[in-house]
Amino acid sequence: MSIDAEAIADRRRLRRKLSFWRIAGFSGLIAAVAAIGYASADRLGYGSVQNQIARISVNGVITGNQRLADLMERVSDSSSVQGVVISINSPGGTTTGSEELFRNIRKLAEKKPVVAFVDGTAASGGYITAIASDYIVARETSLVGSVGVLFQYPDLSGLLGNVGVKVETIKSAPLKAEPNPFTPTSPEARAATQLVVNDTYDWFKALVRERRRLNEGELAAASTGQVFSGRQGVPMKLVDKLGGERDAVVWLEQQKGVSKNLPIRDWKPRSDRDFSVFAASAAMVDLLGFQGAAEALRRADAHAEVARLDGLLAVWHPSEK
Repeated sequence: MSIDAEAIADRRRLRRKLSFWRIAGFSGLIAAVAAIGYASADRLGYGSVQNQIARISVNGVITGNQRLADLMERVSDSSSVQGVVISINSPGGTTTGSEELFRNIRKLAEKKPVVAFVDGTAASGGYITAIASDYIVARETSLVGSVGVLFQYPDLSGLLGNVGVKVETIKSAPLKAEPNPFTPTSPEARAATQLVVNDTYDWFKALVRERRRLNEGELAAASTGQVFSGRQGVPMKLVDKLGGERDAVVWLEQQKGVSKNLPIRDWKPRSDRDFSVFAASAAMVDLLGFQGAAEALRRADAHAEVARLDGLLAVWHPSEK
């Protein structure tokens, strides 16, 4: 007796489907067990989610950064994190990025004690980051301060004239799109831009005054735009203590009741390339129809430990002169 070729093909397709769903079901079961184990470990403080101090590093130029904002939210929600060290080595960046970072750190400080450690430079927007914490520790030779605002743009009008290019502009009002790099800056445009810079500078100084509790004389001395060493910063009230990261941790232990001798763990922003076994397992379990288990996996993923410029600027850089 012969079997029809189409029937054989159907049987093979059926076997492949059964094999796929068996593997999927087994993977979902493993993921669910892992999620339960993760949740238990988080509650008990064991394993990779043991009680710890989180280190969040702010390095390089500061701009708007949603991944960093998401990271701080995860740190804030983690039951294993008892305190946070913001490790800073930044010359600053955009004023909007610095403002966003300041507000996110203050929001984090509502749930976790936060201390700043200046491991190099905390200038301009980097210093805005530092004053978002409740205590600042810096190395003796660290650079802090540079309280000021900068607006830079190129003047290409001379270059364009040399190559015979003239840019024609039709606009609704004289100050629209000013200052313009293609034409010399008019006195009116310069004055309007200066007003914006001055207003943002006042905002920056108000933050420093409030966070560092400075009187008007102290604020005037600190807000000249220059940088100061960590040694200079202590008597100026820009820095609380000279030392290393361990000194920052001691402050958390002594002043905020953080348990002694906790490990310090680096927490890093996720990237688009990060692979999460919890997220992948959640999608698979969802396909199997177990919505409750899938949601539990997504929550576990959301709380999992991670082991893996335009506009006004608040940035410091040495003069090239």
